[in-house]
Amino acid sequence: MLLKSLRLAAAAMIIGALTGSLPTLASSQGADIPAWLQQHVGTGDGQIAPVILQRARALYQQKLRQGVVSNPCYLAKDATRPSTDPGGRPGRRFFIICESRKSFRAVSSGYGNGRKLRRADFSNDRQCAKNFSNAEGSKLTMGGSYVTAETRTSFKGYVRQSGKRRPFHRTFLLFDGEGETENARERAIGGHPAVFVKWQCRYKNPQSAYADKDGYVPYGELVNYTGGRSNGCTTWSPSVSEEILALVEGNPTTLYIYPESGDIDAVANAVKKGGSLSRAGLYWNAACLKAIGAPKFWPKNTLQPIINDWRRSLPKQPQRELPICK
Repeated sequence: MLLKSLRLAAAAMIIGALTGSLPTLASSQGADIPAWLQQHVGTGDGQIAPVILQRARALYQQKLRQGVVSNPCYLAKDATRPSTDPGGRPGRRFFIICESRKSFRAVSSGYGNGRKLRRADFSNDRQCAKNFSNAEGSKLTMGGSYVTAETRTSFKGYVRQSGKRRPFHRTFLLFDGEGETENARERAIGGHPAVFVKWQCRYKNPQSAYADKDGYVPYGELVNYTGGRSNGCTTWSPSVSEEILALVEGNPTTLYIYPESGDIDAVANAVKKGGSLSRAGLYWNAACLKAIGAPKFWPKNTLQPIINDWRRSLPKQPQRELPICK
């Protein structure tokens, strides 16, 4: 019902545009948005686009009524925004909204980098996302409705911290989706800090709980890619990750990611026809739309066979062994 009502609202906006009576996007949100939150609505840096807030609030309020969530805060993401702002800082495209606390935060977040295969190039550049899909193995972002689920913490390797080699763990927050995002778990889609350990070598440490059968553990460099691309997951800076994980641990909430497939197709069609997005009641970040030309959604039933064929074509590689640390 939620998605149906949102589509009907979008259709009404387009009809309004054709008849010359299109309301402003801000006014389409309804009178129930409190004044303190209205000041954060817009398309400028640090603001949330009206259509995204509308859908994020509708999803959150629906799950509240259903008893699925009781968290005082909800989350949203705008994957159409650039990775960096005009000042060169990580672009703020992820939103933490706590209406009862009158709190709004805009922070950086990554998006899916995609792949470049012989039969299909669905890769994304570092600054703006052009390609989107819910195909497993696509490494792409999929817009739509999610609810945060449990967390899983895993060992990633040893890194040097405070002059000593220490084990590094990363916590992964799972997302449960619905509709086009219902395969989020199959795709291992969730949220985590934008850091990974780039393995370099292995050293003898038989006392470690993470040692292999020969007593070696992997060692490497901790790489921070805050605001960059990911394998389709939502990534945050380490400090923001701590805040979000603390917010939702044992207390799930909703996450709405924009754009959905219908938005992508509608924007692509409008661009093809040379029409105005605003007059059609559509939204895409202007800077990124100029950079990518037009977005593209790759349906799962189209892209999945290509990915599966590519995987089957890969030659079997012997398991590589890390060199011994010097």
